[in-house]
Amino acid sequence: MKASYRKHILRFKRASGTSRGVLHEKETWFILLNDDNNGKTGIGECGILRSLSVDDREDYEEKLRWACDHIHLGEESLYAGLKEFPSIQFGLEQAFRSLRSEHPFLLHPSAFTAGRETIPINGLVWMGDKEFMAQQIREKLEQGFGCIKMKIGAIDFETELELLRSIRKEFSVGDIEIRVDANGAFTPGNALEKLQRLSGLGLHSIEQPIKQGQWEFMAGLCEKSPLPIALDEELIGIFEISEKQKLLQTINPQYIILKPSLIGGYRGSEAWIGLAEKQGTGWWITSALESNIGLNAIAQWTYTLHNPMPQGLGTGSLYTNNIESPLEVSAGTLRYGNKNQWNTTILKN
Repeated sequence: MKASYRKHILRFKRASGTSRGVLHEKETWFILLNDDNNGKTGIGECGILRSLSVDDREDYEEKLRWACDHIHLGEESLYAGLKEFPSIQFGLEQAFRSLRSEHPFLLHPSAFTAGRETIPINGLVWMGDKEFMAQQIREKLEQGFGCIKMKIGAIDFETELELLRSIRKEFSVGDIEIRVDANGAFTPGNALEKLQRLSGLGLHSIEQPIKQGQWEFMAGLCEKSPLPIALDEELIGIFEISEKQKLLQTINPQYIILKPSLIGGYRGSEAWIGLAEKQGTGWWITSALESNIGLNAIAQWTYTLHNPMPQGLGTGSLYTNNIESPLEVSAGTLRYGNKNQWNTTILKN
């Protein structure tokens, strides 16, 4: 078996605002496995997010090269040796499953991949000025989403509150579920007051109100907040199962949000899920701006978990140069069309 990797720059259709700045393009990497014995190819995506991923390091490509040069070690040994590179761990998990599959993009056959079932997802509203965010919200509602996720913290808080109030005047809690994501924008000094003000707007939850790493203060917020809190960035860089358990027991959040590319792929995510369920913490899965290669791998696996909550899997339409695939967003759900829609040229060296 031979392994190789390649870099791919994804270009946004329009600049997308986050708490870490405005994105125009996103770097990603593909790992390709070739088995000369049967002529099969496997592919996986290493979806790194610069400035957020724990493996955003100068030696990232060097470690990718090392993984490909040592592919003979096998999936288990490579995964163990790449503990500090969760996106490469996930890329390899995908690539090995892809190689073993009947079709390189059919990693987890199910009623979802057969086109009989769909996955409910949230509609993502990007940061921007009030008019831009309001326009996105109207579009999501017209597209049939029953849940929207709105990023906050980039513009004035009073303006964000006004925008949320305007949504609630028109759409009740029964009409649409609203999640907000602060990406750590609040401070220990103002977080509880802001959470109290947000709680009157019938929101489902808020992601990461303060920056990660402040466990004791976050624990106090989770205990006192009238609005359920979901941990996101807080999970990044926690490698050992004992540390994962300590974090959950210390903070005791209402929810955790799992991005496989940032926390060690399937294995890393399933470890968090097992610990969360033991203490009654809810969870859902979210993609992390991967191309359709990574989104496909996450979505197929997510379906097998049978979590009825809306998942965060609708990012595939953001790019001008994505990989053509059968993944489609329809009426607030992600669906899988004909597998022959895949652009298989990506598998060729």
